[in-house]
Amino acid sequence: MNAGAVARGQEIDARRAATGSAREGAARAGLAARGVIYLLVGLLALRIAFGDSGGRQADRGGALQEIATKPFGAVLLWALGAGLVGMALWRLSEALFGAAGADGGKAGKRLASAGRCVFYGFVAYSVLAFAAGARGSGSGDRQSRDVTAKALGMPGGQWIVGVAGAGLVVAGGWIAVRAVMRKYHKHLKLAEMSRRVRRAVDTTGVGGGAARGVVFAAAGVFAIRAAVKYQPDQAKGMDGTLRSFASAPMGPWLLACVAAGLILFGLFSFAMARWRKV
Repeated sequence: MNAGAVARGQEIDARRAATGSAREGAARAGLAARGVIYLLVGLLALRIAFGDSGGRQADRGGALQEIATKPFGAVLLWALGAGLVGMALWRLSEALFGAAGADGGKAGKRLASAGRCVFYGFVAYSVLAFAAGARGSGSGDRQSRDVTAKALGMPGGQWIVGVAGAGLVVAGGWIAVRAVMRKYHKHLKLAEMSRRVRRAVDTTGVGGGAARGVVFAAAGVFAIRAAVKYQPDQAKGMDGTLRSFASAPMGPWLLACVAAGLILFGLFSFAMARWRKV
């Protein structure tokens, strides 16, 4: 092997290392940003459960408004948006080149990563728009009603909304079941975690994932109701879905449990930012 071939090999290895580092940094920043949003949404929902929301909505918009009131809030908002851009780019890289793990290159995994890329791209855009001054960009309930109204106005709109709602119900159940079965273990660097840390991560992962799944499924039920009744106002975003728990049996306590679960999911996202295989 001549010196030129060796140099080219070293250059390729260096490029791969740099790409891997950038991908890992984007993933960990994105997971941490997701953790911040869920932590704040959970805290806001907890305040609603006990009758003191401070006028905030328990959704992404409310979380962003909460951040904006803090010292250096504008800087924090831009940092949060940048982290979510990192999340979208990480998922894009998984869609293009495959995710970590033996089955990361399968078509189904890549398609799921592409869907997550689109979702987090939209979330990142809404956060950056809010940071740039579009203060209404984070209102989840209004967005849900607007999207549902547009969909219902299309040919076969009731079916479109109904199928989307059913998809949310199924996704919520899938998220909750996988969390309870601890399917996230395969994504974690378990060998680097002590027994105590692993127990703590399991507490946040199971409780947080189950609560997140319940919220997704409940939002899907409201979408199905909107389709059946042909009433866009029946659709609810995160805030409306969480507030609906307060009117159920054991109302505020049920909402408090779900809110605590979302806080746990925020903490779990921080753990994933530290120990996830990327």
